Amino acid sequence: QIQLVESGGGLVQPGESLTLSCEFSGSAFSIYDMGWYRQAPGKQRELVACIRRTGNTDFGDSVKGRFTISRDNAKKMTYLQMNSLKPEDTAVYLCNAAIQAIARNYWGQGTQVTVSS
Repeated sequence: QIQLVESGGGLVQPGESLTLSCEFSGSAFSIYDMGWYRQAPGKQRELVACIRRTGNTDFGDSVKGRFTISRDNAKKMTYLQMNSLKPEDTAVYLCNAAIQAIARNYWGQGTQVTVSS
């Protein structure tokens, strides 16, 4: 049974930074591709960043150069470092664990990030 728990969200001002954490419960963390998605009210869920089991990363166009993603396989943790936050980054951020080849896909409950002055 895989469970994902996000933490680190909150209210910040434009230009500030925030780090989100995702705790993975279960086995074989290292073989999962880990991702962060976000969903704002009235908008579709979108990919923010992902880090594959190989360590390769991808980012959504709107966050390239501002956000970084990392993972600690020993601690079963995934992190999203968000810098230079903008009001349009306001959303619920959800952690995802996936093994596409065997259609395994898990989601956390999400953590709210609000960027406002």
